[in-house]
Amino acid sequence: MQIENMSNIVSMQPREYQSKIIETAKNNNTLVVLPTGLGKTLIALHLSVHRKQQHPLSKILFLAPTRPLIEQHFEYYKNNLPELFADLQLFTGSVPASDRKKIFQTAEIIFSTPQCIANDIGKSLYSLSDVSLLIIDEAHRCLKNYDYTKVVSTYKNQASNQLILGLTASPGSDSDKVRQIINHLAIDAIELRTRDSEDVKPYLQEREYEKVEVPFPKEFEEMRILLRRIFNSKTEKLKIMNLLHGPANKISLLMLQNRLAIQASSGNGQAMAGMSLTAQAIKISHALELLETQTLKGLSDYLLGLKQQSDEKKTRGVQTLVNSPEFQASLLSLKQLMEKGIEHPKVEELAILIENEFKEKKNAKIIVFTQFRDTAQVIQERLMKLEDVKPSVFIGQAKKKGSGLSQKEQKQIVQDLKDGVINAIIATSIGEEGLDIAEVSAVFFYEPVPSAIRKIQRAGRTARLSPGKLFILMTQDTKDIANHYASSSREKKMYKNIELIEQELRNKKKNPSLKRFL
Repeated sequence: MQIENMSNIVSMQPREYQSKIIETAKNNNTLVVLPTGLGKTLIALHLSVHRKQQHPLSKILFLAPTRPLIEQHFEYYKNNLPELFADLQLFTGSVPASDRKKIFQTAEIIFSTPQCIANDIGKSLYSLSDVSLLIIDEAHRCLKNYDYTKVVSTYKNQASNQLILGLTASPGSDSDKVRQIINHLAIDAIELRTRDSEDVKPYLQEREYEKVEVPFPKEFEEMRILLRRIFNSKTEKLKIMNLLHGPANKISLLMLQNRLAIQASSGNGQAMAGMSLTAQAIKISHALELLETQTLKGLSDYLLGLKQQSDEKKTRGVQTLVNSPEFQASLLSLKQLMEKGIEHPKVEELAILIENEFKEKKNAKIIVFTQFRDTAQVIQERLMKLEDVKPSVFIGQAKKKGSGLSQKEQKQIVQDLKDGVINAIIATSIGEEGLDIAEVSAVFFYEPVPSAIRKIQRAGRTARLSPGKLFILMTQDTKDIANHYASSSREKKMYKNIELIEQELRNKKKNPSLKRFL
């Protein structure tokens, strides 16, 4: 069936680039790489209709990694398909497994998190033999032992009429991981589009981009010197012990920690001493990151938390760290700055930028992205002082020892932004992936992120239906600068890698005897 003949079934018709992608996906296991907001779900919808018409008695299985996201896809299908077209069912952990077993038998299009389906097929509650289309949203997660790979493996073994559609805004810059995704999903074709693709450009709005650099304050320098002195003393000892080789940074220290944990489990004394030093170095590395790129409030909470652990004699390593003269001097310097009402200059710079945005556009809607919950709270408190701004923090669910938002609360905030009850969201990573957050007029990165995936997802929140702006704040002479250039470099590398792998897939089609990627 041709796309044109679906108009009497699907209310929303595809754009030119979507039609091309759908045609490819009809006959190939396809990975669709398309920026946020350019209609990946509509592609899935049209392909679902096509498969149901080809195989009327078959089922469609649509997977997404979180409950709010899969609920969103479920609602999208319900709103864009005739009521009697198919029996649509939503599977979540709140539906008992025994009920899921019954529902699966009669359902025609099933929406679920991968965890639910993986658990069910692990218990042999039902078979995937009748599934004619498996849709994997946020397909960049299809790695290693994630539940996606379990479901896909079972599908490939059981289904008689197989077709797989993977959807992602970015599969990442690591070519080995991209190849893993291709292998796990048995991908035959890649459909890549960027904001610069010729068939996408007509549908996009102009996006202004501004890099905002803020000087590292002289008043913070004393603390940085003290914290670096502690960090260097710990890493130098690790090098003398012949445990740490090469540059000392958070990644190398975390890798060392994992190696030492294995050795320490067998009672290796040097490994146990090394683990303590490594843990102390990682803690100070985090404190430096908070000082340089986040907020003094967040740094204060973190250092006082370490002091409390020391007072409670949690570990010897923390006691050694906190009792050092440099740590005590850092705490004193920090206390003096906070008593003067001094905060990281990025907070004020951000407030000025946002105030100007609302002066230019009274009905503006904005998103601020930041790494840490503590930072989000500080930003919210500052924005509440601005006349036209109605901000809300948007964070993940509660952790073991901390606050968070339930999925119901998250959905309400998204709705409040759409309805204009609020006009500014300060989001951690929960706001990056997939959720149907309303079009915003400006996106602000409180800090750059080194990940190409996360950068693309953040930036994709604006300039879809109307012109938008993107601001990236960074502190000079800090990790911010390195992260900014790292993500830009990785994004370019990602597109080059995908094009290379795309060519390899085409070559394999011409010569089927070629093996799939190792």
